[in-house]
Amino acid sequence: MLEKGWNPILPYDTLKKDLVDIHPTASSFNLILDKARHHENRCMQDSFKYKKEIWDKSHKPPYFKIGDFVLVSTPNFNNIKGPKKFKDSFAGSFMIKALHGPNAVQLELTGELMNKHPTFPVSLIKPYSSSYKELFPLRNKPSLEISPLEEGEEKKIVKVLKERRTINKKERKYLVRYINPAQEDELLLEKDTKNSDKLLRRFRHERKPKE
Repeated sequence: MLEKGWNPILPYDTLKKDLVDIHPTASSFNLILDKARHHENRCMQDSFKYKKEIWDKSHKPPYFKIGDFVLVSTPNFNNIKGPKKFKDSFAGSFMIKALHGPNAVQLELTGELMNKHPTFPVSLIKPYSSSYKELFPLRNKPSLEISPLEEGEEKKIVKVLKERRTINKKERKYLVRYINPAQEDELLLEKDTKNSDKLLRRFRHERKPKE
């Protein structure tokens, strides 16, 4: 019972202990449960204390202030274009606009992340060091070359990003991404999506929680 987090309330708990009509079996069973409760509480307190000691030894609280530049972790972002295997682990740098307590910051986002919610937990950001430019003055970040759209070029869908329902909730629209980065993401109905069976099957498979 204690392992499942259930604390049984017995009729004996609501009765006065000076009554004479309490069955001895109920009294002894309640005594066993009381001892088990005390033992469980003591074990939990010891566990919390041990975890706290381990955490305090290795944890350094992050220190950020307004105006600092930081990098944002990107594994959970699906709106960054380009192949997933070549996607940077962090994006930025972005300036801290406001602090929401010690565990969250509000950033001034730009570029592809402009439409994202600007508040992030400190676990997803890290300080940005500008000394790299001083150490490596000749290092330049390669720019992504986007081929211009040709007249009459067929739009080829590479991935389905999101699923949305229409106002009447009778039809569903899907946010799709094209293989050409020059083509913006677009909301399409299933009937207007080429190879929709294959794309939606892969989309639902990726959304399915892994066991």
